[in-house]
Amino acid sequence: MKIKLGPIEETIITREEFPLSKARKNLNKETISILGYGVQGPGQSLNLKDNGFQVIVGQRKNSLSWKKALEDGWIEGKNLFSLEEASEKGTVLMYLLSDAGQISFWPTLKKNLTEGKSLYFSHGFGLTFCEKTKIFPPKNIDIFLVAPKGSGTSLRRLFKQGKGINSSYAIYQDYTGKSLEKAISIGIGIGSGYLFETSFKNEVYSDLVGERGALMGAIQGIFAAQYHVLREQGHSPSESFNETVEELTQSLMPLVSEKGMDWMYSNCSTTAQRGALDWWKIFRDATFPVFRKLYKEVSSGKEAKRIIDSNSHIDYRIKLKKELQNLKNSELWKVGKIIRSLRPEEKKCSLDQKKID
Repeated sequence: MKIKLGPIEETIITREEFPLSKARKNLNKETISILGYGVQGPGQSLNLKDNGFQVIVGQRKNSLSWKKALEDGWIEGKNLFSLEEASEKGTVLMYLLSDAGQISFWPTLKKNLTEGKSLYFSHGFGLTFCEKTKIFPPKNIDIFLVAPKGSGTSLRRLFKQGKGINSSYAIYQDYTGKSLEKAISIGIGIGSGYLFETSFKNEVYSDLVGERGALMGAIQGIFAAQYHVLREQGHSPSESFNETVEELTQSLMPLVSEKGMDWMYSNCSTTAQRGALDWWKIFRDATFPVFRKLYKEVSSGKEAKRIIDSNSHIDYRIKLKKELQNLKNSELWKVGKIIRSLRPEEKKCSLDQKKID
């Protein structure tokens, strides 16, 4: 359907106009091969399987992800194979390895991209930055993308609740004339709430900016700054964390998700309303230069080069583990772990059993 969103009209596809039965019919002769069982692989593969599609999984044998696939019920030799075997057997190859993994496996995958097969992505990185990734697909296959706007864990959790997560879709190459129906069918099959149109380039630009910005990078930076200022002014760890993270995630963001920021503002105290309305533009103006710089780094390809170079180092995983451990061991998130355990739905524990350094 066409829907007016702000100043422009967009194409939105919902389950009502494109039901699951239609998606199954479109792909009833296809073997969907999930290549990679890391971030998106489990959620997308299990949702497709539960929705009645013919699905197999490809993963490096004896890896942690291989073991997870076995734990999730995939059976070696029946619907769980090595990456090489799954690439050969599948007709729709869902390339869900990490960006670094896609670069590494590409020479092998390309050999199995025979005429008429379909190549599916959930991220536009590999093809948008093909000069850096060296991913140059053949011309006689279909290539398309469905990108859930959330983690694979969220995709699976919402699916099991009977809900859906919004996804974007894009067509890169339409060799058979059926790329669009295949993309939408898989989008519905993995549990998308609705699908909106994009391009490979726009998907990766917006995704990289979002991850580094409001979704992850910026929000962690804001959390850390506010928590630090409160603590240096003598506020307790509990008070600082609750006013920085807990109230936002547990109280205010659900209201924003439900009815929007204006509605959330209107349902807060007048003191909170006035302060938020007076200060939000100051934060906007302060961060505009950062976001403009970020978008420029992404669109120029500099960010992609930095990522590829960094992720290609042999000791990347070791350094990553250390970085994440430092984040986990910061006072902010050590306090957070204790506060989360005190929520009514969580297992109870007492603060006197814990020590915050």
